[in-house]
Amino acid sequence: MRLRVLGTGTSFGVPQVGCACAVCRSSDPRDRRTRTAALIERGATRLLVDTPPELRLQLLGAGIDRVDAVLYTHEHADHTGGIDDLRVFSIRRPTPLPVFGQSQTLAYLSQAFRYIFDDATPVPKGTSKPRLAPHPLSHGQQIQVGELEVLPIAFEHGPTSVLGYRFGPAAYVTDVKRVGPEALALLRGVRTLVLSALWWRPHPTHQTIDEAIEASRAIGAERTYLTHLSHETGHQDLLNRLPAGIEPAYDGLSLEIEP
Repeated sequence: MRLRVLGTGTSFGVPQVGCACAVCRSSDPRDRRTRTAALIERGATRLLVDTPPELRLQLLGAGIDRVDAVLYTHEHADHTGGIDDLRVFSIRRPTPLPVFGQSQTLAYLSQAFRYIFDDATPVPKGTSKPRLAPHPLSHGQQIQVGELEVLPIAFEHGPTSVLGYRFGPAAYVTDVKRVGPEALALLRGVRTLVLSALWWRPHPTHQTIDEAIEASRAIGAERTYLTHLSHETGHQDLLNRLPAGIEPAYDGLSLEIEP
């Protein structure tokens, strides 16, 4: 199994528009962070997690020409804004591309991108739109998608909730405020963890780096990669400050995961 981290930045991305801080001006390619997304692969099955605004560029950079389904964490714009880029996949399929998420996320998508989900919206001759088939997910109810077992796990994200996903020995969890006892129980045994950590100081809807370290230790992951990082933390500086077994992810990171 392989987990590819396509994007690792916050909703602003890094570099941030109009910012001249050291991280935004950095020449280290690991400091260039597009909005968060990931790809999980096992055998012939390839699942995309989220569709951020830079999705097309991420897919081109990773050489991705096909996905079998999309897993949405939540409805925020930095995780859904690239949904139209799914069009290239759906037009190559005989059936609509499955998209999975919480009911409220799918409801938001159907309103925000009505042209996609409303069958009454005509598609002019010679044009196309993404053909997507929504499937609601529930916390703790595992599903099978191709060769992958997918366990959705709900987390707090301020006033809303997000889904993290466990894939056997690996998990991808972003935009969380905390990892509560129930989620913690469902994550125990995960060996490879991708986990969000915004910055060092407190935030009302996101974990700090210290909170992510604490969550990683509670879960017991052998290796943890931090994502959804801001321009307040440069890659090398953060790498130097983190404890053993925890390091910052970067755009394009590819993780091989043993069963």
